[in-house]
Amino acid sequence: MKIQSYVAGQWCSGDGREDTLVNSVNDEFIGNVVSLTSGFDQFLNYGREVAGPQLRQLTIHERAEKIKLLAKYLLDRKEEFYRISYMTGATRADSWVDIEGGIVTMFSYSGIARRELNNDTFIVEGATEQLSKEGTFVGQHILTSKEGVSVHINAFNFPVWGMLEKITPSLIAGVPVIVKPGTVTCYLTEAVVKAIVESEILPEGSVQLICGSVGDLLDHLTEQDVVTFTGSAATGQKLKAHPNIIAKSIPFTMEADSLNCSILAPDVTPDDVEFDLYIKEVAREMTVKAGQKCTAIRRAIIPVTLTDAVSEALIKRLKGTVIGDPQKDGVRMGALVGKHQRDDVLAAVEQLKQGSEIILNGLENFQSVGVGNSKGAFMAPTLFHCQNPLNNSIPHTIEAFGPVSTLMAYDGIDQAITLAKMGRGSLTGSIFTKSQEHARELILNTASHHGRMLVIDQACAKESTGHGSPLASLVHGGPGRAGGGEELGGVRAIKHYMQRSAIQGSPTSLMAITNQYVRGAKTTSDRVHPFRKYFEELAIGESLTTHRRTVTEADIVNFGCLSGDHFYAHFDEIAAKDSFFEKRVAHGYFVISAAAGMFVDPGQGPVIANYGIDNLRFVEPVGIGDTIQVKLTVKRKIKKSKKPDDKYVTGVVVWDVEVINQNNEAVAIYDILTLVERQNEA
Repeated sequence: MKIQSYVAGQWCSGDGREDTLVNSVNDEFIGNVVSLTSGFDQFLNYGREVAGPQLRQLTIHERAEKIKLLAKYLLDRKEEFYRISYMTGATRADSWVDIEGGIVTMFSYSGIARRELNNDTFIVEGATEQLSKEGTFVGQHILTSKEGVSVHINAFNFPVWGMLEKITPSLIAGVPVIVKPGTVTCYLTEAVVKAIVESEILPEGSVQLICGSVGDLLDHLTEQDVVTFTGSAATGQKLKAHPNIIAKSIPFTMEADSLNCSILAPDVTPDDVEFDLYIKEVAREMTVKAGQKCTAIRRAIIPVTLTDAVSEALIKRLKGTVIGDPQKDGVRMGALVGKHQRDDVLAAVEQLKQGSEIILNGLENFQSVGVGNSKGAFMAPTLFHCQNPLNNSIPHTIEAFGPVSTLMAYDGIDQAITLAKMGRGSLTGSIFTKSQEHARELILNTASHHGRMLVIDQACAKESTGHGSPLASLVHGGPGRAGGGEELGGVRAIKHYMQRSAIQGSPTSLMAITNQYVRGAKTTSDRVHPFRKYFEELAIGESLTTHRRTVTEADIVNFGCLSGDHFYAHFDEIAAKDSFFEKRVAHGYFVISAAAGMFVDPGQGPVIANYGIDNLRFVEPVGIGDTIQVKLTVKRKIKKSKKPDDKYVTGVVVWDVEVINQNNEAVAIYDILTLVERQNEA
């Protein structure tokens, strides 16, 4: 069987180097990967010229909807992926993180994009910046899709999640992808890409797959392309220094393996829940995926007074880990992905022996359930104790990418901070403590060296996703040795594949470009009240200026009685005179309530409901006798997809609201969102 690449719309094998892939559990033959040796410029152009234009024609919400549909499709086929994943040595629990974790990431990004971004082909970012005194010259940032391809070079340890967590934000950004998985597990990535292609959900060419070597691919990248890399620091630095990447300033994001740490704070004792939580977490991070995680705990930093207690508890728990065929009942830890990987881990273990003592030897005398001892790439958990970690750089430098960790003791919290930072940059760190003071001190003094930090106590332990679990809404990446890059991170990850541009001009020009109302732009109006119009009939910049209303003392008294708000500035003449306001003033919420009464059309119509208020600011106080007037303007429109149980086809209209006084001064500014009926589903 040949594991193939999918490029330029077809499945194919190459004519170059041939790699034989075997089942990491029983050494059975899986297939051969024959690397491509040419055509990489054509594959890039196929993505740029075939898929790119199709993706960019779709709005961000339409791209996100396709991702959601694709996630559902892949979820329906998950069992076939699980069957293949066993051959990588992963247990069902290991594979859940990779397979369903990757699919959940797709759902997450789809939701983030539809909630937080406009339903347009580009992103309008931030508020308008006034660049001149009179406001006739303004600035605005926008992000547009890069017109290239994003190349994702992934590690072997997460052949599904590693691909899906990268391609999803790229595709939502409107940029097609080329995926290069780690060769040793590429057969699982190939299976998922086959499902993606068979689904026919994405535009042709949106996802291409290169199994084996990338040849001269990097030579053909252009300024509009993007590269993301996950893997070893040495390989990442080599690729990042590629002459073409440097010459063309091609964005290169690197997430490298790191020597992550977990700190047991000095306030914890063996009788505390947090002690048991710490032991469980270190053991879990050593055994999940057989320790083959870029976020795994490599350095367990513990109080010197608890060295014996932690050692005994951790060794006992690790010895109870059942190793073997991941398809067998009761097996908690499978094999490494291959014997070459095990050899690399064993070589690193030999280096770690310098200055550290093995207190749990996982290199011999262990049983593999359901597998002969001579087969597979199995290794039992191996635990070191470094007696002088402040003066021994090896456990802070050498990473054994398997079920290996090192205990290192500290005397005083300052030493714990020093040890944490000796990793020279990590993806993640964790702290187990009952003390909020210790949590604060440790976090604020080590966060500079970590991309993500987790504080665990018994209050959050039950729902915590754990030390090593990245989440789509949070940044995943780290400084220094960890690569200096970022993956995931909500909307930030989508924006990574787009070009940010500062647009300057008149408010009217920027409104035309961004399709969003800019205060000061020319507006339109007619005799029909905007609330009498369907979603499609409303135009950006369409405005209504209301009648005027003079605020009376009775308004203030009645609102205070109705709301129960009897704050002195509204009711106490003497205190109000001595206050910041120098007079009695109306409630801010009365002002916006009165404004609503002035601009709302009371009859039944296409406006179904108020959806919320954003960016509310009370600019000037409104006193008794002041006269207010409201200007209501269509700011932007967001078309919503109809769900099966929806009664109406709708969209959200964001209205710019400006309440002014008799001096033409703004007293309140805000956005209101209304749910408005659409006339058709298209």
